[in-house]
Amino acid sequence: MAEFVIKGGKKLRGEIKVMGAKNSALKILPASMLFSGPLKVEKVPLIEDVFLMIDLLKNIGAEVKLTEERIIKINVAGQIGSDLKKDIAERFRGSIVLAGPVLARTGRVTFPYPGGCVIGKRPIDVFLDGWAKMGARVRKGASGFDILAKRLLGTDFTFKNVSVTGTETLMMTAVLARGKTILRNAALEPEIPSLAEFLNKSGAKIKGAGTPIIEIIGTDGKLLSASNAFKVIPDRIEAGDFLILGAMIGEKIKVADCNPEHLTTLIAILKSLGVKIKMGRGWVSVSKPKILSSSDIKTKEYPGFVTDLQAPFTVLMTQAHGESIIFETVFDGRLNYVDDLNRMGAKISPLDPHRVLVHGPTPLRGRKIESPDLRAGLAFVMAALIAKGESIVKNIYQIDRGYEKIEERLQKLGASIQRI
Repeated sequence: MAEFVIKGGKKLRGEIKVMGAKNSALKILPASMLFSGPLKVEKVPLIEDVFLMIDLLKNIGAEVKLTEERIIKINVAGQIGSDLKKDIAERFRGSIVLAGPVLARTGRVTFPYPGGCVIGKRPIDVFLDGWAKMGARVRKGASGFDILAKRLLGTDFTFKNVSVTGTETLMMTAVLARGKTILRNAALEPEIPSLAEFLNKSGAKIKGAGTPIIEIIGTDGKLLSASNAFKVIPDRIEAGDFLILGAMIGEKIKVADCNPEHLTTLIAILKSLGVKIKMGRGWVSVSKPKILSSSDIKTKEYPGFVTDLQAPFTVLMTQAHGESIIFETVFDGRLNYVDDLNRMGAKISPLDPHRVLVHGPTPLRGRKIESPDLRAGLAFVMAALIAKGESIVKNIYQIDRGYEKIEERLQKLGASIQRI
């Protein structure tokens, strides 16, 4: 299997462009099930999870073409299957999103327990409860789930805990239902109003996306029709990763093709640490300060400090002056990577399953490490880039799931990183 060989200690400078958002592309592709004709998606990130979603769509009968211009063309005109292929669906978490639109279109869907990163229990009860509330019959078997609904009915559903994929999946399911659906305690992430705006332009009736209460008037089975292409928004997680990297080791890094409005919390925190930041329309530049201050963070749903940036920020805090508490509130198990950072020379003390205390600054040393999940995997790449000596990062399949050709893009900034 491929791995990264990284020689740390080099200052980085230059421009790095942000790709289309993984979490936007992985929602619009399943939304193709809601359309009667062709759907065109632009600015698609060429990453493993997107390729897996394309494979799932093709397997159930959709026609999918990927062009050299990062455009995906999808046509769901013929008969569509309702079984999500097990050996594909259980490889990534995003497969669960396809189940809702398939159920809405065909009246049935079967799927295995979705896979992805091992970062703690990620239950799917929110999806099952939502579909049941809309009139579906839910059956759980040894190999997965079988959901059946002759007709989906609008309902008033409250999320017990804020769920991004839950909000998006039930919103799309409700588009073809009969009557009004109200989703309460909905997620606020920018990918949600982006998706809703496009669906509305195609014939859906969605109000309140991007707020805690979303209202959907269903079409009672009438499919949508797209007159324009959907443009995947910039990946705010990737942009945040690059800003954190610049704060660690950047002489001046310009993060281009991003939306600074999606990064306001992170930018405010970085400025409070002494990081030099400038921004304009569609870009943010960042440089490492002479002295990096420490800061506590607590992850929470958007617009709070996003959990996906927690591991990279922890690496940053190993280089800060003082102590910082990292409090992970979203996922169990997302702090499991800290033992490997300690083996590189960090001084991180666990306080409880959800909090660690980082002592800084500490020099890091190169060593062999293995990516446990997508975000921690990139955090290990960052740690290797600031460490003394050579590091080998293994299991980079996890990184490829969310970052397109990351080594080639970092090389353009001056990083010594090779895929072997």
